[in-house]
Amino acid sequence: MRSAKGAEADIRGALDRRGIGLCAKGFRLAIAHYNGATLWFPNAAAAEPETLAWRGSHLAATFSPDGRFLITAMQEPTLHGWRLADRKDMRMQGYASRVRCLDWTRDGKWLASSGATQLILWPFQAKSGPMGKTPQALAPSAEQVEMVACHPTDDMVAIGYADGLILIVRRLDGAEILARKPAAGPVTALAWSEDGRLLAFGTEDGDAGIVDLR
Repeated sequence: MRSAKGAEADIRGALDRRGIGLCAKGFRLAIAHYNGATLWFPNAAAAEPETLAWRGSHLAATFSPDGRFLITAMQEPTLHGWRLADRKDMRMQGYASRVRCLDWTRDGKWLASSGATQLILWPFQAKSGPMGKTPQALAPSAEQVEMVACHPTDDMVAIGYADGLILIVRRLDGAEILARKPAAGPVTALAWSEDGRLLAFGTEDGDAGIVDLR
């Protein structure tokens, strides 16, 4: 790993690494691993890594855009999180299967996630984040949500399902736009263009395309 100043740090073998995440400004690194996550400041050579412990296999990590929370996706059908100011734990449960995709809304107030037969959005507006709160659930389906991608400028989320269906959902009122009809393979990739006018997708059976919203 190379810092912005060109210094290298070797983290090979230090952890059973499963996933990594960077804070919004890029100065802090989180590594998900077995029994928790470890935080690093790559530009601070003297800083010791800090471990956040929680039993189980953590497979992915993401910081909230304001840097107040770290969320990990686990091998089990659940998310785990820490409020970094006081290391308070939080568990976000209720999924049907493992959460494979996470994305933050443009304002950083909601965390969109796969792993259920509907879009699950966790609220992060309050000081305590989603602790004690119920998530917003949108676009229910008989098929599982595989991919999510939050719109870069509007309060909308693209959702890819296991049957190839792609919907674009407005978070405020749940209004849906059909972007792609169901097809053979599950959606495995979703990405917006910078201006939010184009949505690229890919599927497990090798299909790919671009949806033009103009």
